[in-house]
Amino acid sequence: MATSSAALFTLEDLRFRRGDATILDGVTASVPAGGCTALLGPSGAGKSVLLRLLIRLEDPDQGRIRYRGSELASVDVLRLRREVVLVRQQPVLLTPTVGAELRSGAPGLTDERAAELLRRVDLPEDWLGHPCDGLSGGHAQRVCFARALAMDPSVLLLDEPTSALDDASGDTVEALIGEFVAAGHDVVLTSHELARVRRLAGHGVVLRGAW
Repeated sequence: MATSSAALFTLEDLRFRRGDATILDGVTASVPAGGCTALLGPSGAGKSVLLRLLIRLEDPDQGRIRYRGSELASVDVLRLRREVVLVRQQPVLLTPTVGAELRSGAPGLTDERAAELLRRVDLPEDWLGHPCDGLSGGHAQRVCFARALAMDPSVLLLDEPTSALDDASGDTVEALIGEFVAAGHDVVLTSHELARVRRLAGHGVVLRGAW
């Protein structure tokens, strides 16, 4: 296990309940900086919840999270969400067009850069005016990935990033994740595609589920 000084995130005795259900119970782990870490475990073990905790969309009922050595609760939440961007498994698109969606977190994004991001996620470069309404799950997932890259984050949290994609598009996203890490950034991901996990992740945190 990495020491806290080398850690991107440090989790100390995390507990989280939702209603009467205990989702996380006593999770202690370290996510090292400088690579890709996979959150592993059965469905219902709390992997997606943990990603939400790392970006403070929810807070633990007990325990402590540190981000690069600082108490997560003490980090300015707007700063945190500029540096650490979550791409959810179920895409959430809030604007009328693809171009507006890419600019929702990066208002100064140029058309040229937006078109490049669409190409990188295997979408047509001329889709900036394409309506978000009616996009397939796979297309919407890739738009969300491009939107995250547009924000130029240092950390990506990816919840099943290739779950709605065919093999070719999944390979494209896998390559982008590899490039992001190779550029010195960090990724924390969940995935049931173990072959991809083995290729991408140099570290794993196993959640066994609460009882």
